[in-house]
Amino acid sequence: MSNQKPENIQFYISEDDDCPYLPNLKEKKIFTHLVGKRSEDIMLALNDYGFRRSQNVLYRPICDNCSMCKPVRTITSLFRPSKNQRRIINKNKDIVSTKLSPKASREQYDLFQRYLDSRHLDGNMSDMSYEDYELMVEDSPVSSMIVEYRLQKNDGTNGALIGVVLSDILRNGISMVYSFFDPDLQSRSLGKFMVIDNIKRVNMLKLEYLYLGYWVKGSKKMDYKIEFEPLEIVENQNGWESLVIT
Repeated sequence: MSNQKPENIQFYISEDDDCPYLPNLKEKKIFTHLVGKRSEDIMLALNDYGFRRSQNVLYRPICDNCSMCKPVRTITSLFRPSKNQRRIINKNKDIVSTKLSPKASREQYDLFQRYLDSRHLDGNMSDMSYEDYELMVEDSPVSSMIVEYRLQKNDGTNGALIGVVLSDILRNGISMVYSFFDPDLQSRSLGKFMVIDNIKRVNMLKLEYLYLGYWVKGSKKMDYKIEFEPLEIVENQNGWESLVIT
């Protein structure tokens, strides 16, 4: 765990809301605000307790009678693509990824809306305006980046935008905040491809971990995360430990 301790931080508890992962359950979160020069230190410390960032808020589920949301991270130096993941890499050789500053664009937002309409129409992000999306991307008190994924044309130039990842750059790794992609290109497995690409980015930066957010056993939306072994998990707030899938 980090040497930093989450001391002198004001925490709040949210009201119950419908769980976005498992049916017939309610979700409750503990959260704090990221403000001032200590933002990066606070974020790194609370990462070890399973917190995630959304704009200038760090949060973690503390649901009544449920503890299925498990923060997971990949040890990138030890990751070796499986046979299926190698197929995904080969299938997407015509994709170019570009790291950019965290700046929203209408092109990103249009793809974001198509993705939500296809896969998360009933989610709490489905009615986000462009201004809401702009805040999600640009309102970050820590070091962040956007990676855009585009198909390469026959003449070598970059074509249509087909995927976007918003990530935070931490002292020990990259934390994927949110990703979305063209829902019409399902056969390409773009979500998994973007995870593989960000594992490479962590290694290029000579860092250690790719933070994948929460894994929820029993949620089909989250099952893909356990394919990126070796994984570590926060269990019962005891810090990161190896995840053994049973």
